[in-house]
Parts: sequence; C-alpha cells; structure tokens
Amino acid sequence: MTRPKLKIRDLTLRDGQQSLFATRMNQETINKLLPFYEDANFYIMEVWGGAVPDSVMRYLDESPWNRLRTFSKAMDSKSEHPKALLSALSRGRNLFGYVPYPDSVLEGFYKEAIANGLNVMRIFDALNDIDNVKESIKLINRLGGIADGAVCYTVDPKQEAPAEEGGFFGKLKSMFSGKPAPEKIFTDEYFVDKARQMEALGAKIITLKDMAGLVNPSRAASIISALKREVKVPVDFHTHCTPGYGLASSLMAIINGVDILDTNIWWFGGGSAAPAIELIWIFCQRMGVEVEVNMEAVGRIRNELLDARKNLAQFDLHKDDMQRPFDPLKDQLPPEILALFDSAIDFAKAGDEIALLDACHKIEAYFGFPKPNELVKTAEVPGGMYSNMVAQLRELKSEDLLEDAMRLIPMVRRDAGLIPLVTPTSQIVGNQAVLVALDRKNGKPDYTNKSNQFISLVKGEYGHTPVAIDPAFREKITGSPEECPYDVSKYSKPENPTLPELGGKQLASNKEEYLLLELLPAVAKGFLRRRREEEFKAEEATKAPVEIKEETIVESDPITGPVISAPMCGRIVDIKVKPGQKVKKGDTVLVYEAMKMENDIESDIEGIVKRVLVNLDEQVGNDVPLIEFED
Repeated sequence: MTRPKLKIRDLTLRDGQQSLFATRMNQETINKLLPFYEDANFYIMEVWGGAVPDSVMRYLDESPWNRLRTFSKAMDSKSEHPKALLSALSRGRNLFGYVPYPDSVLEGFYKEAIANGLNVMRIFDALNDIDNVKESIKLINRLGGIADGAVCYTVDPKQEAPAEEGGFFGKLKSMFSGKPAPEKIFTDEYFVDKARQMEALGAKIITLKDMAGLVNPSRAASIISALKREVKVPVDFHTHCTPGYGLASSLMAIINGVDILDTNIWWFGGGSAAPAIELIWIFCQRMGVEVEVNMEAVGRIRNELLDARKNLAQFDLHKDDMQRPFDPLKDQLPPEILALFDSAIDFAKAGDEIALLDACHKIEAYFGFPKPNELVKTAEVPGGMYSNMVAQLRELKSEDLLEDAMRLIPMVRRDAGLIPLVTPTSQIVGNQAVLVALDRKNGKPDYTNKSNQFISLVKGEYGHTPVAIDPAFREKITGSPEECPYDVSKYSKPENPTLPELGGKQLASNKEEYLLLELLPAVAKGFLRRRREEEFKAEEATKAPVEIKEETIVESDPITGPVISAPMCGRIVDIKVKPGQKVKKGDTVLVYEAMKMENDIESDIEGIVKRVLVNLDEQVGNDVPLIEFED
C-alpha cells in the first residue's frame, strides 16, 4: 500500500510574519535566513504579495522588487528544478492594494513578478466574485506562472443582540447570541461551486483560504472531502490558529485527503498565524503520512528564526510568553503528550469535534502556544481586522468605542451585501464600523462619515456581493440606487512628475517603479521620492562644495479665520484646493489616509481659502487644523 504524502507550503516569510509581526521583517534578516531554506524541500514558499509591497515601502523603506529578486536568486526559482516554488498572494482585481485596478495594471505586475522569479500566484477575491479572478487566472497561465485559485471561507453572520452585564467577554458573547440568519448562504456547496468555476477557468491548484481561522474541524472535513471529490487539481488548506481551530482543522484536512497544507516554522507558528509544521509532522508520523520536507533543514531554520523573532519584539504581542523550544527530531515527549496526539487522531476520525479540540488545545498549551482568542472567535472576524480597529481607536483616543464598533460589524457587513471579511473588505468594514461608532458617539446619523472605499464597495466597483445590496441603502451611501460596476475606461494612469528640485529627475525611474506608483500611489510617492533624493545627494556630493546660507526661521501667523480640522488621525494624500480659491459647502478639499483607507474631507464652510496648513504626505492628528478660510 502506497504511503500517503503531504506537501507543505511554508508561510513563515510572508503570511507568518504578517500575521504575528505586522510584516516588519527587513531584508537584512531575510538575507540571513535564506541560505538555510535551500535544502528544506518545501513544495512552495510564500514570500511576496499580500501586504508585502505596501508594508516594505511604508514601514521599512525597501523595494518590493528587490525582495522578490533576492528570494528568486536564493531558491533558483527560474531554473528547471527550483529548490522551492515561490508564491505570492494576489487579491484578484485588487492585486496587492485596496482598490480595483484595470487589466493593464494586473498584467504589468504579473509579467514583472514572473520575470523576477515568481512561480505561483494564489489569487482570491474578497467578495468571492469569480469575475474578479477570471483575468488574473488567465494572465498567470499565459505568462508562464501557476494559477492557484483561492476560495475565501466565511460564515453567515449572527443576529445582533443587546449587550448585557457580565464583563467585556460576557457582553461581547451576548452581542452575538441571537438566532442565526434564517437563510444560509455560505454552505459547503457555495465553496465547492466557486472552486469548480476557478478550475474551469484554468486554476492549477485550489485553496480553501480560511483567513480568520473560522473553519472548525467538522467544516474542514466536509469541505475538503467535497473539494477532493469535485475538482481534479491539488487541494490546499490555509488556516490560522487565532480562535483555536487551526491545529485541529489542519489534522482533519489531512485525514480527508488534502494535498498541500500551509504551515509556519515553530517560532512563527500558532497564535494568529498558521499551525507550526513541527506539530503537523508529529501527527503525520503517527498516522503514517509522509511530509515531503527535510525536517533537519527545518530545524536549522528554526534555530535562526528565534533571533529573527527577538529582533521583532516591538511588534510581538507574545514576546514575554513565547512557546518553549522544541526539536521533534531530538526531543523526547512525555507519554501523556504523545497520547494526546494519538487521542486527537482518534477523535478526528470519529468526528468528535469537542474532544478533538480539547486534545489539540492541551497539546498547544503544553508547548506554550497562545490560547484561543475568545474575542475573535465570538465576533467571527479576522485577527488582523480586530487589531486594525484597536489601533485606529487608540489613535483617536477612543478605545472605549471598541465594543460598539465590534457590535456594528454584522450590521455593516449585512448592509454591504454579506461580504466575506478578508483584505481589503475586512479593512473596509472594520474602518466603517469605527466610523459609525464615532457617528453615534457624536450624535450623528449612521454612515454620516464614510470612507471612499466603502462608497466604492456599495456602489458596486469591487464586484458582485454574495447578497444583493438594498437599493435604498446604496442610494443613501452613493447617491444612486443603481449598481455601478468598476469602469476601466475611467482609470487614469498616475502622473510621473519631473522633480526640478532634484535635478530634473522623474519620480519613477523605470517600469517596475512606475508599477508601484500605479498600485499604491500614496505610499509609492514618498518611497520613490526618497530614492531620487538619495541619488541627487550622491551626485551633488561629487561636485564642488557651495556655501550654504542659514535660513531665517519665521514664526507662522496665528490662525484667525474659520478652519476645517482633521476628523481623525491620518496622512494627507491629496490637496484639492489652494489659497485664493472659492469653496462651496460639500466640496472635497483634502483626501487623507487612515488605516490604509482613503477619506474625502468635504468643506462645511463656504468661503475663500486663506491658507492650506498641511503638506502632502504629512501625518496629522485628530482635530489638527487643515485649511484656514478668510474671515
């Protein structure tokens, strides 16, 4: 009898560090780790896409393209026999950003990515709208890559219920303790049908993508087994451990024949990330399943990752209570712990979910992995979405609104067409729930403040939602009851300005830099300007020194006229007015970015602009004056 085999997609250097450490691992650290990956024999390494292009520019001031090239060189990904296939995560029509893009931008990025060594592109759509992944699957196949079609797992929302006394968790549980919606939308057949459509379009791998870790073991069994029956291509399972299902559900997926499993290496596993490969390996050893990975090489990576994690301590919520060291090839486990692994296998095969979860939680507790996040489990939202909301409210000094914002998520999600909560829709819904909570706090009607992305979502520009949006609600948000799909003909390519103050250089100096400008203009402008400044300073340093005159500092005139102030903390990404310009009430005067969502600031003053008090790319605080009008 042939021994079952399991392929591994290692997420450590992309989704693992994104889930646990906010994608703050710099290139220097990655360069130290890569030699240890060369003989690990991972089937796939996820290294790019997702939050990487944004985060490495925004927070690390590094080039996404250089990062990809470094991986490609180390893993020899462009050869006939790469050391591992390199994969990236694409949000379909949203690519690696937060808004829809035209096919020309998709093709430009995919072509450049494959030329720079990418092998596999995992493609999903936040709405599970097949129309939004169709072009990406076609392009990846045509350009010589491997299209991996990912179906986003989500659940039907619970009914809202009034809060009750009994502590924060007690209140939160009561908020979501109503009866479930009568009509079930997200059935097994829903996910299988999406997978069949993706396979028909040319997907060479099908992934069940559980970004919030909400697939419990019984659903993992039923969906994975159905996918194995209905599609002919390999099936991959991607989940997270945040609410406590990840390890048990991964075991259930293996028992039900999954071909590829997504894991992280020990120090980057568990918690809000995917399960640790070391625990998966023990399960497989005891079931007679061959994990197609060199575990000795994994051990060498594991040793290096501990220092990498320590270097990320400022982003590590568990830096003071990390899991304890463990080497499955050398360390002897106590008989009672080995018995837990065997019991978990028996419970999984018997379909005893409660006992299976209990055994897996005891295993994780023994090694010191984080406990299940009850808040995320009860609210049924991705951990990253929750942490973004906390950060946003902290910036606003409104942490007291967290409960209200969490309670509003089901309402906002229903109003927006029962959308799955995955980037970018999770950020859009979370951001809008915070804005509605602020509206209520300030005595304003719901949806008085709306992000530009929420307006676009309700308008129909992100695609077809699982449930049709109420036309009356659409009219309230967008001004029209009619659905308005994304219109590629309205796309205007971003300007690539010449910078006279930097020797006449263009902001983007080549094709790949211009692609960054197309994808994430607000972030790329600052990143590319810094590159041109570095070049200009280097050139100037070779010239004869010139006398530098000291500038006289002049105090700004005091503000005497009416002002428009920042409604919340954010970064200025566009200024629509200039001094002397006449402005009417309702005109958009500024655009600012908060929590990666863009927001228009409309004037509530009719008058003539006296001064613009902020600059492009400037970070502003809550209630900071932005524009002064003449008296």
